[in-house]
Amino acid sequence: MKPEQQELAAIAERYGRRSSAAIADRYSLLRSEVWQMLHERQRALLRLLAKRSGRPADWRLTEVGCGAGGNLLEMLRIGFLSTHLSGIELLPERYAQARELLPASLALTLGNAADADIAPGSQDLVLQSTVFSSILSDEVQAALAGSMWRWLKPGGAILWYDFIVDNPRNPDVRGVPLGRVRELFPGARIKWQRVTLAPPLARIVCRLHPSAYSLFNSIPWLRTHVLAVIEKP
Repeated sequence: MKPEQQELAAIAERYGRRSSAAIADRYSLLRSEVWQMLHERQRALLRLLAKRSGRPADWRLTEVGCGAGGNLLEMLRIGFLSTHLSGIELLPERYAQARELLPASLALTLGNAADADIAPGSQDLVLQSTVFSSILSDEVQAALAGSMWRWLKPGGAILWYDFIVDNPRNPDVRGVPLGRVRELFPGARIKWQRVTLAPPLARIVCRLHPSAYSLFNSIPWLRTHVLAVIEKP
């Protein structure tokens, strides 16, 4: 098996370990820290999209690692056309969930995103959310970044959400610091902001009271994720 195939198989195996009921409950939207993380990220993303010229109905967007389709569903609510959206997912069970949730006119692909049949220069936006932190191979990261960059039109952008610090209790992931993002996209203009209170801390403080999330999240160095716009000149 080639090194790339080995890493993709390892990613599938690592995600499989996260599928237990206990892990799924940790990310339930009924938990106060989870919905606050989500709402914070949604507000920040909407502010970024509002600054772009044009309107969502005219934009084409592909999501890498679309999971069960939640982010693409959000794009539909924002005003993107289903025929202008596409998603790529590595895991068959998540792909099946997305296919059931999303309209048939929205194109979904099962497999390695780096090999996806997307025309160069065809996309206004490419979205990734905590995908790169799940890839432990530098080579696989670079191959995926290269494909995403090729898909973009001039003036297009990658919408990037991922964490920048390692989690010492989770060897299945690694932080992707801004220096690494710049290595992956050396020709890009990058605008970024720190978001999301460190999830282990968020779970603790929200046991005290849901409003504690906002209090602790007001301290920038406690935010572990970056929301970035990676623009192609």
